[in-house]
Amino acid sequence: MYIFEAAALAAAFCWALGGYLAAGPSRHLGAFSFTRLRMAQVLVMLSTIVLIQNTWSSVMDDFWIICLSGLIGIFLGDTALFATMRRVGPRRTAVMFAANGPFSALLGYLFLGEVLALNQLIGCSIVVAGVIIAVLYGRSGRNLHVLEKTHGPLWLALLMGLTAAFCQAVGAILVKPALEAGADPIAVSALRVAVSVIMLMVMLLLPTSVFRAQNPLNSTIFWHTAVSGFLAMAVGMTLLLFALSGGKVGVVTVLSSTSPILVLPILWFTTRQTPTAGACLAAVLVVLGSILIFI
Repeated sequence: MYIFEAAALAAAFCWALGGYLAAGPSRHLGAFSFTRLRMAQVLVMLSTIVLIQNTWSSVMDDFWIICLSGLIGIFLGDTALFATMRRVGPRRTAVMFAANGPFSALLGYLFLGEVLALNQLIGCSIVVAGVIIAVLYGRSGRNLHVLEKTHGPLWLALLMGLTAAFCQAVGAILVKPALEAGADPIAVSALRVAVSVIMLMVMLLLPTSVFRAQNPLNSTIFWHTAVSGFLAMAVGMTLLLFALSGGKVGVVTVLSSTSPILVLPILWFTTRQTPTAGACLAAVLVVLGSILIFI
């Protein structure tokens, strides 16, 4: 296993665990408030590391393109992601987010000249099929655990989930040249997160309650959010950026999209409910699609 591909798989595991921990806080606070709190916590973590390592200078040459990557990939992408999670839970959200692999492969071909072979195109199609099956057939009547319940229209959750995946793919495409030029992945992560935090703070100025906390913050929610942010953003996103610095965008993002498979045993252990046939079939399709793209 090459180091960049291994980093992508490690990122997937961090996202699976971080996404599971984020489900409760995101429903308690609301998507915007939860994302704002988590991003602020992660910014403190990453900035501390960057200051210690003194690597801010590595991002100066590509400052604005990295900021744009953070605006699209993190601010828009993560907000849509946790709005999806609040509606349909971590399992379905993770499977929908797996579509960022095919999106990235397509954008890598269009803008970076990363040519896709026939097997990779077939693999992308299989992953998309897995996403659709997971959303439509991934639930049964016995899945009554709070993490498996659906809130609101399913079509809206699907739209938000695919939007999150597309924003993640665009953010990865934008930032890859800077990483290849030698920018420190942790400093890049910190700058992207800083942009997201600023935008989320600006949203508080708008006269609508959707950008404010839906319920009061307590210590349990605070620490669950912090651990989720550390795993998914401080560790997972940095691993993804490291993988992008030397791996092909399509391959790296598809491997990092295997979190739907990794989240299944976590939910199985927690909810004591065996994954449905639809969920298992979707996971198998995502694995097969990923393998085809990787070969």
